[in-house]
Amino acid sequence: MKKADAIIYLDTLRPNKNGKCSAKIKITYNRKRKYFSTGLYFEPNEFEQIMFGKRKTDKQKESFLKLTYYLDKASKIIEGMTIFTFQLFEEQYLENRNIKDSVSYAFEKRIQSLKTEKRLSTAISYEYALKSLEAFKPDLTFADINKDFLERYESSMLSQGKSKSTIGIYLRSLRAIYNMQNLDKSTYPFGEGKNKYSIPTSRNIKKALTTDEIVKIYNYSAEVGSIKEMAKDYWIFFYLCNGMNVKDFCFLTWKNIDNKILTYKREKTKRSKKDEKPITVALKMQALEVIKKWGQPSIDNEAYIFPHLKKGMSTQKEMATYKQLTKTINKYIKQIASEVGIDKNVTTYYARHSFATVLKRSGANIQMISDLLGHSDIRVTQNYLDSFENEQIQAQTDVLTTGFKQAN
Repeated sequence: MKKADAIIYLDTLRPNKNGKCSAKIKITYNRKRKYFSTGLYFEPNEFEQIMFGKRKTDKQKESFLKLTYYLDKASKIIEGMTIFTFQLFEEQYLENRNIKDSVSYAFEKRIQSLKTEKRLSTAISYEYALKSLEAFKPDLTFADINKDFLERYESSMLSQGKSKSTIGIYLRSLRAIYNMQNLDKSTYPFGEGKNKYSIPTSRNIKKALTTDEIVKIYNYSAEVGSIKEMAKDYWIFFYLCNGMNVKDFCFLTWKNIDNKILTYKREKTKRSKKDEKPITVALKMQALEVIKKWGQPSIDNEAYIFPHLKKGMSTQKEMATYKQLTKTINKYIKQIASEVGIDKNVTTYYARHSFATVLKRSGANIQMISDLLGHSDIRVTQNYLDSFENEQIQAQTDVLTTGFKQAN
């Protein structure tokens, strides 16, 4: 039986911003290929010298030994397999790494777990974080992570023009991975105080519109049946429906609606171990009009309300669909905002901020707003909000349609 082949491969097609490329082990079997990271990065000329140069520096010799170690390990695994499959190879190749020290290993295992759970957006975010960390410090171990390392990483990212928001996202991913390890708590690097590193947070930029600005968008007259009209109607729907996001909107089914009340669980929290309450939406007349205009009627309660996702779609296709819809809505809502004189970079996220801000300014109970938004941390409001009835929600949220034209 033909054995799989293993070679050292430099991925020059995807260099990082420093011009360095990932060194990988390429496994080929039955004309199929799969690549496994070594965690090492080199410039093409440097890689050529390491692999084939006659006169190597001490550092290059060390890199050569590391690369050949990974290649030898892969070759030995292949030799020891009676029947070769990529899955079996991957399990042995990854499990043979030092899981107590390797940050990349821990990230890769978490990324694989997220993909298995079909949490692709989160998996992609973790992949970006891992790529950034590997570019800054190849062969990163948990022992390397301390206040000094984290501060140097932040400084390096800022010098590359990265925002504090991006740095925060990457380092929160690292912190989550760190917290999953059984490590000595006395050396824990995150937090406040001496020898602790506090993950930066960006200044919260207000993304709310005033009631008058929202009315301008609502009253905007777009060509009937056009994508622009759809984008406007969808944005208003998001605003009226507790600041709903596009992903949750796409996954709405007819069973979520009962007597002008829409209840659903956010896609991002469905896999949470907490017993999270559904979000309750009081469907205003204007929201019902959007459903009537753009929804697809069905006798199947499991059918999607809006015609964007299809049953049986792959997770990748679903994600591509709601991301593209988000781009489309943002494109046209920006145009509408500009045309009606709103000097703000309006996006779908403005609908969420606007929902919360308009209710808050009207004097609505803050705990209730938190519940309607479906915040992940609802421990304070969970029990208190059980007393709110649907009629109270309808009355409290009537302020959302202040100034809207009434139907004849």
